Amino acid sequence: MSRPEKEKKAMTKDRLIGMQVIDSEGNGSGTVQDIAFTVGKVGMTLIVESKKGETREIPWEDIQAAGDFVILKPQTGQTLSFGTQPVGQQPQTPICPTCGGPLTYIQQYQRWYCYKDKKYV
Repeated sequence: MSRPEKEKKAMTKDRLIGMQVIDSEGNGSGTVQDIAFTVGKVGMTLIVESKKGETREIPWEDIQAAGDFVILKPQTGQTLSFGTQPVGQQPQTPICPTCGGPLTYIQQYQRWYCYKDKKYV
């Protein structure tokens, strides 16, 4: 018997613009300013602006989850956030931007979950 699939809701442009972007370590990476498409390429890109006013393009395939905010997938060998992590420091557990508690990655659903708020992020 297969498990019931949670209904997936479409993510509209109006809903995404203004949404906070969080990297896989729980650090704020900026705010979604716009959505872009490249002619001849499949998929979309989020245009994200940091608090310092820097703009970065983040391909949709680098997004782990989007709901109340956008969470980026962990990246190997590169950082998509605007901040940098000190050399030799282990990545921290992502933090829920709603309550500040630790997030847990649920492999079965491939999503981050906040046990304190009892919801997926």
